[in-house]
Amino acid sequence: MAVSTLLVPAKPRVARRPRPPGHASQMAFVASGLIPILAMFAVFAFAPVGIVLWLSLHKYNQLAPTAPFIGLRNFEFAFYTDPYFINALTVTLKYALVAVPLNLLFALPIAIGLNQVTRLRAVFRSAFFLPTVASAVGVSLIWRYLYEPQAGALNALLAIAGLPQPSWLADPTTALWAILVTAVWQDLGYNILILLAGLQTIPDDFYDAAKVDGAGPWPRFVGITMPLLSRTLLFVSVLTMISYLQQFTYVQVMPREPGDPIHSTETMVLYIYTKAFSNMQLGYASAISVVLMAIILAITLVQFRLLRSRWEY
Repeated sequence: MAVSTLLVPAKPRVARRPRPPGHASQMAFVASGLIPILAMFAVFAFAPVGIVLWLSLHKYNQLAPTAPFIGLRNFEFAFYTDPYFINALTVTLKYALVAVPLNLLFALPIAIGLNQVTRLRAVFRSAFFLPTVASAVGVSLIWRYLYEPQAGALNALLAIAGLPQPSWLADPTTALWAILVTAVWQDLGYNILILLAGLQTIPDDFYDAAKVDGAGPWPRFVGITMPLLSRTLLFVSVLTMISYLQQFTYVQVMPREPGDPIHSTETMVLYIYTKAFSNMQLGYASAISVVLMAIILAITLVQFRLLRSRWEY
């Protein structure tokens, strides 16, 4: 009985592209340049995260000889027992969710106005950016003096206008918002420059065509500027949100005591600092740090989801 075999034609070999001269030396140069950078990134980025995760699962005190493993008890204590943690979480979210929209609400119109300026644009741009490069501690001290209830310039202006002069940093109802205004004022210039750079990448042809079609300023803003500026807005909003969720300097320097009055300005980073270095509870502070990292990651993912760009040009 004859057996027939089905002959499958062999696949032709694909000729490998010849590597250019010096390819091996180029790859060696790239590897020698990247490996130290990646090693430093692992040491200074991934290793600290791993250490914090390890500490969060232990009852670690800098002065104790041992650090017993306690699992998730630090997290349970934070959410179910510690009222000051819940207060710090509330203050942080309130601060960030108000400060970020407020910053963008001022930064975007100013950037649009600067984009229309033809003369002295560099002067105006430098004037708005100048507070950003100043020391946050110095800015906090200056604004703390402005908020002084007796000798402060702000209350002096309110007295001239016949308005009440509150104790801005001593009143729990106004202290956080006074600090928020200071932070927005200093950070405004950075976002203005980023948004201005994004506006300058939008071709003028789109606006010219819209004007020919009879579109006014508001339709041009809604139909052209906002869609084509969405990537820049995403970048600015994410960075600003991350910065405000980690607020520390202003709430440390401006009140008479950090977190005062009555813990109304105690953010999560300030609370972490207090627990780690004042109360010597580094394990518990690490657990709070993990919670803050998870919150930042979740809010960032939500921002990427809501503000993702659907426009190309």
